[in-house]
Amino acid sequence: MERPAWAPPGIDISVPSVSRIYDYYLGGSHNFEVDREAARRAMEFMPGLPKVMQANRAFMRRAVRYAVNEGITQFLDIGSGIPTFGNVHEIAQGARPGARVVYVDHDPVAVAHSKAVLEGNEHAAVTAADLRKPQDILTAPETTGMLDLDRPVALLLVAVLHFLEDADDPQGAVAELRDALAPGSLLIVTHASFEGIPVPQERAGGAVGVYRDIRNPLVMRSREEVARFFDGFELVEPGVVSMPYWRPEPDSPVEQEDPYAFAGFAGVGRKA
Repeated sequence: MERPAWAPPGIDISVPSVSRIYDYYLGGSHNFEVDREAARRAMEFMPGLPKVMQANRAFMRRAVRYAVNEGITQFLDIGSGIPTFGNVHEIAQGARPGARVVYVDHDPVAVAHSKAVLEGNEHAAVTAADLRKPQDILTAPETTGMLDLDRPVALLLVAVLHFLEDADDPQGAVAELRDALAPGSLLIVTHASFEGIPVPQERAGGAVGVYRDIRNPLVMRSREEVARFFDGFELVEPGVVSMPYWRPEPDSPVEQEDPYAFAGFAGVGRKA
């Protein structure tokens, strides 16, 4: 198997990675055949998976613009994945030059590629860490050097909490991060769910099984379970909703969205 120049030495390119599969769904080029194969297997059950990812990205961009409009200029994006067009730093810094962004991921390809993309951007950084260990994220030199946690931060957990099983205590991880944030900070979340998927649950379960097979279980949670991640935050209108329903752009009618865009939930909460 040919190792491309952008692949960091030491990574096992025979094992699929969640962030590289996501990159493939979005039409990126930082993925291996093993990732594409897993993605195609999942799409046999849910052909609209790329649409789900696109809806995720579109929500993320709207939420970042919302945060900037609320006066927030600091962003902590955990489980940030491989940077693609229209990433957090592009949206935030486009709207507010000088906005500061820290990306966090545990995939070495995502971290290496983020470093390359951020080369020369003095207001953005990337660190290798895992959401399961919030203290590693909060004390990383990239975080402490780039963000002032005494001022509001937008914390992004977009399409990442569903890769933490209940045994990993995702609720505890979010609470630990919340407690480190200043009042006025925002929590921005998307999460996979069987609710809203336009195919029967048994069939969607086949796609979930592909992730289990690659040892990255995808945990589907209900709207109620997703809303619990906002404990200690005040939900911003319209609350926890299907991604296209969260403050849609006036010029893109929700009725015209692909049915798959409604799979899963999104929400934004403000720390009082």
